[in-house]
Amino acid sequence: MTELLTVLNANQLIVAFAIIGIIIWLSYWLSDTFTGGRIHGSAVAIVIGLVLAWVGGTKTGGSKGIADIELFAGIGVMGGAMLRDFAIVATGFGVDWHEMKRAGVAGMVSVVAGVIVSFVVGAAVAFLFGYRDPVAITTIGAGAVTYIVGPVTGAALGAGSDIVALSVAAGLAKSILVMTSTPAVAGLIGLNNPQSAMVFGGLMGTTSGVTAGLAATDPKLVPYGAMTATFYTGVGCLLVPSVLFLVVRAML
Repeated sequence: MTELLTVLNANQLIVAFAIIGIIIWLSYWLSDTFTGGRIHGSAVAIVIGLVLAWVGGTKTGGSKGIADIELFAGIGVMGGAMLRDFAIVATGFGVDWHEMKRAGVAGMVSVVAGVIVSFVVGAAVAFLFGYRDPVAITTIGAGAVTYIVGPVTGAALGAGSDIVALSVAAGLAKSILVMTSTPAVAGLIGLNNPQSAMVFGGLMGTTSGVTAGLAATDPKLVPYGAMTATFYTGVGCLLVPSVLFLVVRAML
């Protein structure tokens, strides 16, 4: 057993791929067996991942979930920023340009509207919880845009580490909510074609949440939602620390 653990610890990324493969297989089996496929296997896998992250963080007291356990450290690499961003960029190559053009103005408007609405909600919540500093309110509002825009804004405006942490938490909560609720509401909002996926990605904006949610709904829609969600992040990084910050400062 000691020799086996030594080999596994020396090949942590391979172990991570094996573990994720087993979880995916188990998730689709649970979906088919107990829900008849009504709850997509990807959604089940997301829930299992969240539970494992909680267990790992509770057991070790660390900040990386299950990856804080040495044997599963490869999951931290596999799910890290490098491979995540590579996967997001790769999905963009699956986009049909003709479908993108059909989204037209609606797709572009959804990106700007999504950033502004998310920011307003986040900033309003920060205000209701007693924050009056324009930098703090803007940074927390930026976190509600995405957990990437939050730290970018905080760094640009000189926000404290506690405020930046709150912005990341807000963005993470939004990402989890989007990824878990998308399959449930897809039928109600007509999320069944590339055009609606692009508008959805533009409105929600959290790339990880949108891609995971669309994967659980219809994998063919993922490139379209990921495309506008990525634009959303860029627009947020440009607008929030500049124009929206000036608006908040003027109001306060």
